[in-house]
Amino acid sequence: MTALPSLRSGTVARITRTTAQIREIVVTPFIVTILVYCLLPLLFFISLFIGRYDVVPSHVILLLAAPIVNLLPADIVHIYPVWSAAEENVIWQIRLPRVIAAVLVGAGLSVAGAAYQGLFKNPLVSPDILGVASGAGFGAALAILLSWNMAMIQVSAFCFGILAVTITYMLSRFYRTTPTLILVLSGIIVGAFFTALISLTKYVADPYEKLPAITFWLMGSLAAVRYSDIVMVVPLFLLATVAILLIRWRINLLAVGDDEARALGIDTKRMAQVIILCSTLITASAVCIAGIVGWVGLVVPHLGRMLVGPDYTKLLPACLLLGACYMLIIDDLARMLTNAEIPLGILTAIIGAPFFAYLLSRRSVGWI
Repeated sequence: MTALPSLRSGTVARITRTTAQIREIVVTPFIVTILVYCLLPLLFFISLFIGRYDVVPSHVILLLAAPIVNLLPADIVHIYPVWSAAEENVIWQIRLPRVIAAVLVGAGLSVAGAAYQGLFKNPLVSPDILGVASGAGFGAALAILLSWNMAMIQVSAFCFGILAVTITYMLSRFYRTTPTLILVLSGIIVGAFFTALISLTKYVADPYEKLPAITFWLMGSLAAVRYSDIVMVVPLFLLATVAILLIRWRINLLAVGDDEARALGIDTKRMAQVIILCSTLITASAVCIAGIVGWVGLVVPHLGRMLVGPDYTKLLPACLLLGACYMLIIDDLARMLTNAEIPLGILTAIIGAPFFAYLLSRRSVGWI
């Protein structure tokens, strides 16, 4: 008679533990996703208030609402301008394109970094592993040296970024050993080569005009972004990002191993080519409008794994949202901390390096 309560209590304890595990597995990612979805528009809206020029918060709300509300008949509702021309210009022509660019850059670099980590089965891989950032940096430095305008600087950065990855891929084809290892080593070689060309360009540049411009561009900034810059890169950016999101379930199979993926009918070679092409387009697009911004594509995927787990069907959407939020915060800090704007690359390294060290201390760095 005394064993029955003990048996019941043990059964209840097991049921409680099982229920808690199920709740942790199912509810937590759902709640995290909802919170991140809510956080992104909140940060987007707050970022419009931040800057050296003070704008009345109510004027920001009216400025954003007026184009939509004023489509309705004027006798129903209408928003009359109570803001100054300077406030309108600051919000629509300076801050809004900058905030949109921050969302695109952060989301793109995070998705590309997560995709590369799954492809190469390495938690230390970042979007510039194949040399795209170094190639784009040299293209921009060369264009600045030749006194080209901003549009040509961005085109040159994009083209040289694509060229660097093309050279990396062609160089890896000469060897018949482990394809993934050779591809990474080829990327290191090409990246070092273009980094040397960047140093050469800085060495021959005018130290009073060209050299500071090259150095500042390489450190990353969104201060000069305009709508024309966004329109130029957003088609390729969206196309590549959507393509990676559509094949995210296949990246799960690649992360397990090439043999297992082939056994399930996945063409691993073709899939690797698609991921490399899409990630290169995303990274080159981000670099050509923001400069070289490191650590985003390395840190954010690990943060996403901590929140939603290693399943790429959940991880890539989480990385997209977290990366956009992260870059908005970084850009806001760049505008707030000092009177002179801090380059993005400096802040991402200052924040990203200690955070990655924290992940190492918790042994939370992994790709499965």
